[in-house]
Amino acid sequence: MKPELNLHGQTLTLKRFPTRTNETLQAWDAADEYLINHVHDQDITLDPARPILIMNDSFGALSCWFANQGPVTCVTDSYIAHQGCLANLAANQRPAVNIIDCLAELPENPQLVLLKLPKTNRLLTWQLQQLCQKLPADCTVIAAAKAKDIHTSTLKLFEKYLGQTKTSLAVKKARLIFCEVNPALAQPLPEPLRWEVPEHGLTLTNHANVFSGDSLDIGARLLLEHIPSYDRPQHIIDLGCGNGVIGIKAAQLNPKAKITCVDESYMAVASCRANAALNLPDPAQLTATVNNCLSGFAPDSADVVLCNPPFHQQTTITDHIAWQMFCDAKQVLTSQGRLIVIGNRHLGYDGKLKRLFGNVSVIAQNNKFVVYQTRK
Repeated sequence: MKPELNLHGQTLTLKRFPTRTNETLQAWDAADEYLINHVHDQDITLDPARPILIMNDSFGALSCWFANQGPVTCVTDSYIAHQGCLANLAANQRPAVNIIDCLAELPENPQLVLLKLPKTNRLLTWQLQQLCQKLPADCTVIAAAKAKDIHTSTLKLFEKYLGQTKTSLAVKKARLIFCEVNPALAQPLPEPLRWEVPEHGLTLTNHANVFSGDSLDIGARLLLEHIPSYDRPQHIIDLGCGNGVIGIKAAQLNPKAKITCVDESYMAVASCRANAALNLPDPAQLTATVNNCLSGFAPDSADVVLCNPPFHQQTTITDHIAWQMFCDAKQVLTSQGRLIVIGNRHLGYDGKLKRLFGNVSVIAQNNKFVVYQTRK
């Protein structure tokens, strides 16, 4: 895959993060190109003193393009996207941009908002409400996505939470959304969802972009029944923690253990910390952190890794994240340390685990999910 984006006499070299040998996917899409072309072709005049707000930039293509046209603030819930943006800005010698997470305060008086539609309507609703509180009426708002991902319900969300909306024609299977800001629609941001898991005595709170944010997913429900407990101190990692339900249950079953929860979503980690405070007598037993899998963790430092891997990166279906999680777990586990993984049957994680660890066993299964265990 060629990493050069060539538009309007400019060339950007853009790579996905983390960098992989023989990468087959590019770091931008047709929606990014459509946004860049529209701003260029419409000759939109940009004030060098007013912020340009870029939301959900996958790997920094938009941030790199507009970095020298005004003060750019990039808003993302993804640590991977954050790191990809930093790497591509450096590689293309672009000015620094302000990168913030979705829970942070937006800058004052933006002149232009470029929004890539997020995967979930829950996050989109949150971001539209955030924008309506902050944007002046003269701010230009343009959203973009694959045409197949823009539905009537999507446009109704823009109309309800931000202002009058219309769409463009499709170009290369991408489409733009234009929205006129109506400050009269501004309302307080919603509180995170909260619900109970009575069979485990848990109360869970979830920010807008957390996986399975309004109920306990059936994979986690199965894994909860097979978390080991020990009398002696352990270091247990919940890798891809989401709202932290697995790590919190592990803490309850292992009061002497140190629990580390890891996710690449800032909203997931914020939810995990809140849930530790809600459910653990000593919330300090659990540490939650954003990271690219277990990058930077010390070798031979964990006794157990619990993992419910995602099989997508943003909107791209891929198995490389699961493979990286398994490889990182092998490095971080102590000798005879255990990796416990849950996955859909069709994903075939047993083959990957056997190849990497030399052993794998099934400790639980139902008609959809399998819980695997392997030892280092």
